[in-house]
Amino acid sequence: MSEIRRVSVISTGTVQIRPEHVETRGTPLLWWLNTSRHWTTPRPINVYVIEHAEGLVLFDTGQDQNSVTDPDYFPGGIPGHLYRRLATFDIPHGATLTDQLHDLGYDIADVQTAILSHLHQDHIGGLRELPTSARVMASDIELAGLQKRFAILNGVMRDHIQIPGLEWVPITPRPFPGDSIAPFTHAYDVMDDGSLLLLPTPGHTPGSLSLLLQSARLPVMLFVGDVTYDAELLAAGRVPGVGRRTVLEETTRRVNELALRHPTMPILAAHDPAAAGLLVSALLRARG
Repeated sequence: MSEIRRVSVISTGTVQIRPEHVETRGTPLLWWLNTSRHWTTPRPINVYVIEHAEGLVLFDTGQDQNSVTDPDYFPGGIPGHLYRRLATFDIPHGATLTDQLHDLGYDIADVQTAILSHLHQDHIGGLRELPTSARVMASDIELAGLQKRFAILNGVMRDHIQIPGLEWVPITPRPFPGDSIAPFTHAYDVMDDGSLLLLPTPGHTPGSLSLLLQSARLPVMLFVGDVTYDAELLAAGRVPGVGRRTVLEETTRRVNELALRHPTMPILAAHDPAAAGLLVSALLRARG
């Protein structure tokens, strides 16, 4: 298993969403999306940065600063109305993916691999900043969804994803030997050394992926994208309001079962305000 030298989290701004987005109350999405009068407090838009011996790996790429400066970034009409109702963003100066990596001591050109948990706007925003030498991984299911007629109504904006020059790697998790990832049975080995395994965690979107990090020098970690917006809610079996509820509940059950096998494993989500602290605590424990 190759060495993972460093794991960090950066944030490309903040997002406010509806309380029903964070945790379902059983109300249909279109109802609460159009009637909710409240926003959450600002939540981070996390990108996880993994320094592997073979190169720099990102899990998600954050939100595009153009989304708050370009009036034509979002669609018009009914889709645009839904996007405006779903989330509101704040991306201050210096919060781009390039800026944030620079603050960690990296250059955007250092990125070898960018993994997308799914293709929603706040996970694909840094694609335009990536070097053409980087490979971009997303599940084959997510990439197939790009071609659907009404993809934009599912939160997928083709114009901001299909960037000329990017090398896309469609991911299909395969049967994984042994029971080290149980209850999961399928995975994709990102670096071909067992250190970074992509697990299918559908529900929020049909092709959502999570990343299991295993390294001799670091604690086991699980990066879950939008499977949850709060690790404590996930541990209690409570699921978000965006996605297919029954599938999210099954994925949540599997993640919690995996967590029982790794009691010190932090579960690191894209918009959990506690995630940065969970990562720091796990790293400090590992240092003893």
